[in-house]
Amino acid sequence: MNKYSIRSFIEETAQDESKNDFFQLESTHMLELNINNQTVMLKKGAMVAYTGNIKFEREGMLSKGIGNLLKKTMSGEGTTMMRTSGTGRVYAADFEKRVRILYLENEAINVNGNDILAHENSIQSDVKMMKSIAGIMGGGLFQVRLAGTGHVAITTHGKPMTLLVKPGQPIFTDPNATVAWSGNLTPTIKTDISLKTFIGRGSGESFQMMFEGEGWVIVQPCEEVYGAPQ
Repeated sequence: MNKYSIRSFIEETAQDESKNDFFQLESTHMLELNINNQTVMLKKGAMVAYTGNIKFEREGMLSKGIGNLLKKTMSGEGTTMMRTSGTGRVYAADFEKRVRILYLENEAINVNGNDILAHENSIQSDVKMMKSIAGIMGGGLFQVRLAGTGHVAITTHGKPMTLLVKPGQPIFTDPNATVAWSGNLTPTIKTDISLKTFIGRGSGESFQMMFEGEGWVIVQPCEEVYGAPQ
């Protein structure tokens, strides 16, 4: 068989029907959800295909409280989620970003609002605005605390790196390159006056997230630029 034939292409790229876990990686860049009378919160615009009887309903990351405020003030950070329910398979991706599945066991993590692809409906989400840099930077404004027991899918540009935060050894990260951090850590914003003066007020390097205590921080090899509000 010719390696460039249509049959060869189909065999190479066909979906793997043997994968039937609730949250499953179809590839490093695509999430597969096998839903059986269940509900998943999926990032708006992330669905690329589905089979079966699936219903999508739009709602804010917060169904109550400041949900409407977030939609008005966000800078393209993906706080809008789709309530995805029914029975079938759903395939999701986000601009060719790598997908990682995490399973929380009565745990909590904090994630940059733009880096959440999906999570089980059993996981509680709480959106918080980092007021220290609101109106100054175009990204990194919203962090989402996910807590409970269940699956979470996050995305990164490139292969992520995890930094361990140790007592007395704070870690500093670029907000636009920071993906997630352990639930017990609360970052503060550090302003580098010399860098701000030299490079300019809009530079990401002049504002850094400082993590102190004991935990971990996930960063990506990319300073993500956020698009226009949706």
